[in-house]
Amino acid sequence: MISGAARNDLVAAIADACRSGLDLDELRGWTLPRLRRAVPVDALWCAAADPATLLFTRAYREEIPAETGPYFVTNEFLEEDANKWTELARDRRGVRTLFQATGARPEQSARYRDIFRPLGLADELRAVLRADGDCWGYLCLHREGPGGFSDEETRFVEQIAPHLADGFRLAQLISGTDVEGASSPGVVLLGTDRSVTTNAAGEQWLDELGGATTDDGLPLELLAVAARLQAVDGTASRSPRLHTRTRAGRWAVLHASWLDDPPERRIAVIIEQAAPAEVLPLLMAAYGFTNQERTVTTLVCQGLSTVQISARLHLTTNTVQDHLKSIFTKAGVRSRRELVATLLKQQYR
Repeated sequence: MISGAARNDLVAAIADACRSGLDLDELRGWTLPRLRRAVPVDALWCAAADPATLLFTRAYREEIPAETGPYFVTNEFLEEDANKWTELARDRRGVRTLFQATGARPEQSARYRDIFRPLGLADELRAVLRADGDCWGYLCLHREGPGGFSDEETRFVEQIAPHLADGFRLAQLISGTDVEGASSPGVVLLGTDRSVTTNAAGEQWLDELGGATTDDGLPLELLAVAARLQAVDGTASRSPRLHTRTRAGRWAVLHASWLDDPPERRIAVIIEQAAPAEVLPLLMAAYGFTNQERTVTTLVCQGLSTVQISARLHLTTNTVQDHLKSIFTKAGVRSRRELVATLLKQQYR
């Protein structure tokens, strides 16, 4: 583990890279090799997150077999285990090792028994990537041997996690490469026997999602939203949803629902381009707007004037103007027209 000036220089370099406007692939390509030199690991996994649902998307792995993907989804959403993402996202620090979570008895974890031990891995260090209270990604480091991660290594990952969160958040505003995609909703049917049926648009959407897939070619995003449906199993007021950027750079939404009654239940996952109203909260969070700024921006997008916003929110017009100045600065625009155009451009780019 590096220390002193070298450690400070690396933290500063990571922070600069995360503010430089790299897309997600470029950001991972720059930061992960440097992270591995500072904190030696034998395998790693990271993913972006939908801050509205905490479901992971755009997953990436090194030295972890692709066929383990469905297991990790099932373990996270359908089983009891230690050090799960949903639990860690509520933790103040947001960084914890498996050894810490189990009192140095990793065999208590089904994930360790079923996956890590057979792969020769022992401890894992998980970090939630949070910025301004929103979760934008996850980082998981794995190590062989009985020693586990040190407190100093854990603190280093905790130190860089907010910077990585800024980078992941900014990457949500960076468009991807142009890929010809579906123009209509796609339907993917998942059977209890893991059979898959899809329409033509569904095939196009699956190809456009790309990224980390399972051994049967399904994106982890699809399995994650399906697993969330199984976890709530009718207790939620609406079907689970996940928002993600595709390889084409556009926003897609996946939502899952039960299609049939038991025992022949199938899960239908609809994949379609997200409506502006769904994407707007994510974009405002990505730009780092405060809650009040998000409210003002929403009203601007609805066409309200400064006077109307002032009356609606019971604020002075000067206060509304101050909010607008801050919003324009964060979004890099100079007018209401530019603000609305920028938000719509992010939606339809």
